[in-house]
Amino acid sequence: VVQAYLDRIEEIDKNGPAINSIIQVNPDVFQIAEELDIEMSEGKIRGPLHGIPVVLKDNIDTYDKMATTAGSRALMNSFPLKDSYIAKQLRDAGAIIIGKANLSEWANFRGELSTSGWSGVGGQTKNPYVLSRNPCGSSSGSAVAVSANLTMLAIGTETNGSIVCPSHSNGIVGIKPTVGLISRSGIIPISFTQDTPGPMARTVRDAAIFLGVLVGVDSTDEKTLESRGKFYSDYTEFLK
Repeated sequence: VVQAYLDRIEEIDKNGPAINSIIQVNPDVFQIAEELDIEMSEGKIRGPLHGIPVVLKDNIDTYDKMATTAGSRALMNSFPLKDSYIAKQLRDAGAIIIGKANLSEWANFRGELSTSGWSGVGGQTKNPYVLSRNPCGSSSGSAVAVSANLTMLAIGTETNGSIVCPSHSNGIVGIKPTVGLISRSGIIPISFTQDTPGPMARTVRDAAIFLGVLVGVDSTDEKTLESRGKFYSDYTEFLK
């Protein structure tokens, strides 16, 4: 599965139409996938995302061989000292973090006339349906990667429109949760009081399953304390 996604990234993200949605590929992705395959063959399933490829917006910390750049050349050699809370949640659920997604640089904290989906590190992300069309942002790469089938799931972040706008523009499902439902620790935000990560997927059901993995109380993000007893591990029960 991982090989198929990486082949497609090489074919249309780095070559061909060069939609520039993936800013980094995890160099250890095959080792991680192999370990999870072995666990599955032994009957061990970590969680609902076991073996599922996921891409994270590149303002979300991961403790691996990938930098967290927020799209800025100033942070190209910035390697976090620990996982963000949601990266740990993903690993615990068995997800494979296959790479980081391009974004509007600094999550669009650049200027009123800044271009959606452009960063100094990743260049211009393109809408996969019409290459000259605005992909919207700032979670442009996350939305385009899901839309172009370069990953099954992705995480974006939003202060105001940065998940829902690119989801709409690229024909996928994105959820901006209430602030505090998902931890913000280890994320470079625009507004710390309003910013929150959220799931992005091709279907409502996939987004609901993904949301259930990401929620939780994080002692390093006091806002999540307000969600104690108010979140669910399975949001598909609300689907009709």
